Amino acid sequence: MLVQPPIPTFHTNILPLLRTTNMVITHTSPSTTHQKTQSSRLGECPPGFRPIHRVRVRVAEQTSGLVGDETPTQIKTELYQALQGINRGIFGVPSAKKSEIEGLVEQLESQNPTPDPTVNLEKVYSMFDPSSCLERMRVETVSYEFHLGNFDTFYNWKVGGCWKLVYSTITILGSRRTKLGLRDFISLGDFYQNIDVAKGKAVNVIEFNVRGLNLFNGRLTIVASFKKASKSRVDISYDNSTITPVQLMNVFRKNYDILLGIFNPDGWLEITYVDDTVRIGRDDKGNIFILERSEEIMI
Repeated sequence: MLVQPPIPTFHTNILPLLRTTNMVITHTSPSTTHQKTQSSRLGECPPGFRPIHRVRVRVAEQTSGLVGDETPTQIKTELYQALQGINRGIFGVPSAKKSEIEGLVEQLESQNPTPDPTVNLEKVYSMFDPSSCLERMRVETVSYEFHLGNFDTFYNWKVGGCWKLVYSTITILGSRRTKLGLRDFISLGDFYQNIDVAKGKAVNVIEFNVRGLNLFNGRLTIVASFKKASKSRVDISYDNSTITPVQLMNVFRKNYDILLGIFNPDGWLEITYVDDTVRIGRDDKGNIFILERSEEIMI
């Protein structure tokens, strides 16, 4: 006489859990195609129904509903809204606004799609045949659009090009702002950065507008070299700087050291976030930089 084996203790142990969750249990007998589906009351199995050989548990999917489950696109939208009306933060921002911006920056950094932005930074131009690519030239940068497959691993293509500063924790306050004439006499224009990956050069361009009888525009151009220090960091060294036109140099000549001290890029930069449109970096002095990709041609 065959003796029906007892139900394994495994099944009794999971009963409390099954009664409190939305699950579907499917029993499959190896000798028949018959299947029985029931909610969680396993005790209702008809006589002669063989104990479970295989258990499939399907749990109803639910969204987490947690605050902060935002996409990078949503976070960037909030960040741009927070940056409205603060002139890139160059003349200071209230502490509450600064905390808001830095909180959004940290959220973006936690979802960085490019965790190793400087991988193969010095090799990328020698690894591909330009004849197999569509070449697009820009001042101080060279970029390719590949049509041969997915090259997402070569993150450094996202680093090169022209970028426009939208926020920085570098500030010009107090006597420095007064000495540089940045209160009424001179206004600070756009700040661009051109990164040439092939040459390992970064060219920073800071524009100025001088008001007065002889209205004119000018710029401070700072050239720096960079080399990879890690998978996300570059070491930067100052090369040279120029101010044009001569009239602007005459305005800044007395306090040129102050001006250069503010924008001197010497040190290292950690690239903490970069995608196709936004780049975030942190330097060795504790500053944060947020830049957006620009189509401007800077020389």
